[in-house]
Amino acid sequence: MRQSLVVGNWKMNGTRSSSELLAKSIITGLGSSSANIAVCVPYVYLFAINELIKNTPLALGAQNVADKLSGAYTGEISAVMLGEFNCKYALVGHSERRSYYGDTNESVAARFCQAQGEAIIPILCIGETLEQREQDKTFAVIDAQLSAVISLAGIEAFSKAVVAYEPVWAIGTGKTATDDEAQEVHHYIRQYVAAKDQAIADRIQILYGGSVKPNNAGGLFAMPDIDGGLIGGASLDAESFLKIYHSI
Repeated sequence: MRQSLVVGNWKMNGTRSSSELLAKSIITGLGSSSANIAVCVPYVYLFAINELIKNTPLALGAQNVADKLSGAYTGEISAVMLGEFNCKYALVGHSERRSYYGDTNESVAARFCQAQGEAIIPILCIGETLEQREQDKTFAVIDAQLSAVISLAGIEAFSKAVVAYEPVWAIGTGKTATDDEAQEVHHYIRQYVAAKDQAIADRIQILYGGSVKPNNAGGLFAMPDIDGGLIGGASLDAESFLKIYHSI
């Protein structure tokens, strides 16, 4: 039985004080749910949030990780550095990194491997643009994004990873894939992995990320191949984020 997971991605938002208040409010409202929960915070707040969430169910994640171990890579943050702040997760290949900052399937695969090298669980973000969807290229895009990681890391690496399907056309737009549309792609991803290793496919958590809100989370999370969500804007409001979490 796969355990559910809800991850908040705060993106480039907040101040130290507002981030601490948000984390405290989330911790207070967690209750007794057995689902896993994490927040991916801006690098500069990792220390402060790590101090707040010690000995709580809330786990810490980073929004990216360097594709190199160390060296002359100005502005990058290595997996070793993230490990010092007890980061359990790190996003790799988020659509905004791919779209705005030139991350390629190959560099995302390298970031994935760097995270795992420090026992950080990579959350591999994959998904298609609206143009690609309208051209019926969704599955071809998914294939390319997954195969790049499998080629570098091997299918066994997915036993210690999370996949997040985020249709680019539904991120921050207010549009959301229908429950059936999201399930179709999640099922495809699981079958893609199953063709290489059924046991890993049965265990891997596949999250949906695309304008998840309290009013649509329940339907999405009820789908058999959707194991939780990667939550953007709604994770910046404790009440909304907690409603999504408790809808698992």
